[in-house]
Amino acid sequence: FFQATTAPPKKKPDPVTSETVVIWGLRLWQVVGIFALFVLSIIITLCCIFKCRIPRTRKEIEARYAQRQAAKNYADKLDTVPPLEELTDIPGAPVAEEKKEEEIPSVSGKVDKAQGKKDGSKGSKKKDGEK
Repeated sequence: FFQATTAPPKKKPDPVTSETVVIWGLRLWQVVGIFALFVLSIIITLCCIFKCRIPRTRKEIEARYAQRQAAKNYADKLDTVPPLEELTDIPGAPVAEEKKEEEIPSVSGKVDKAQGKKDGSKGSKKKDGEK
């Protein structure tokens, strides 16, 4: 069944050690170190980008939970606050009239308006004196 051969036995491969050349003339420990640095740099970069940090103590976990709950309650209460226009109304007061005069956006318009009021007030005094 089996025939004996006269060829020499096959040479066993050298055992893999940390000094074995693996790729591009680099030894195994160098390749492992480069790979570890690469993986570590990716992890650090991702943690910096996403600002993820594992809390170290139970107190920190509970404090963060309380902070989230407080922020949620605050946001919910802000939704229930009425707009500023509603807050400035005085309950029971007569309804404020709409603005009779338009706002004048320019400085010269304000000056003209102020002079117009002064002239009008002088004219009304003259009329009262004439009567």
